[in-house]
Amino acid sequence: MAAILGKKLGMSQLFNEDGERVPVTVIEAGPCTVTQVKTVENDGYAALQIGFGEVKEQRVNKPLAGHFKKAGVSPRRHLAEIRGRDDAEVGDEITVADFEVGQKVKVSGVSRGKGFAGVIKRHGFAGGPGSHGAHFHRAPGSVGASATPSRVFKGLRLPGHMGNRRCTQRGLTVVATDPENNLLMVKGSVPGGTNAVVYIETI
Repeated sequence: MAAILGKKLGMSQLFNEDGERVPVTVIEAGPCTVTQVKTVENDGYAALQIGFGEVKEQRVNKPLAGHFKKAGVSPRRHLAEIRGRDDAEVGDEITVADFEVGQKVKVSGVSRGKGFAGVIKRHGFAGGPGSHGAHFHRAPGSVGASATPSRVFKGLRLPGHMGNRRCTQRGLTVVATDPENNLLMVKGSVPGGTNAVVYIETI
């Protein structure tokens, strides 16, 4: 199982052998340094902790500074774990070369925040007629019963804060890799805006 941290650069397009246009998301993936190896004997589970993105030493708090010093690596801005793997050593690098064209991956990140949104934008409600004297356009409509139970049930799809939460896009395909420039291109869109940090993992 291959996994890596990266930064979303934006969307572009490629053309396959049949001349069909393929929309792709370009991700600057890695290189990521292994900062800790967790084993079943010591930690109760196997995992590789990886770091991505350089950061100045004075911008790291003391516990993390000690953690990086013990590992013998320079401070990293972002950390993540690759569960189920302990097949590397501290200081090893994980790069785009671990991924192959055609592989299926899932990409996790924080989606774009869209503020307070109504039910049409947030949940895809149809809304009401736009003319002929209608007074019901973009409102949610009736949301509660009458005398019994005299309250609105929990879990109803109502207006509220939209986006800005961690989500995962599954079933994406690796279209191209560029190990020299640390670029990974996957078909379709991934969570987050430009420069958002994402976690890519093979399925």
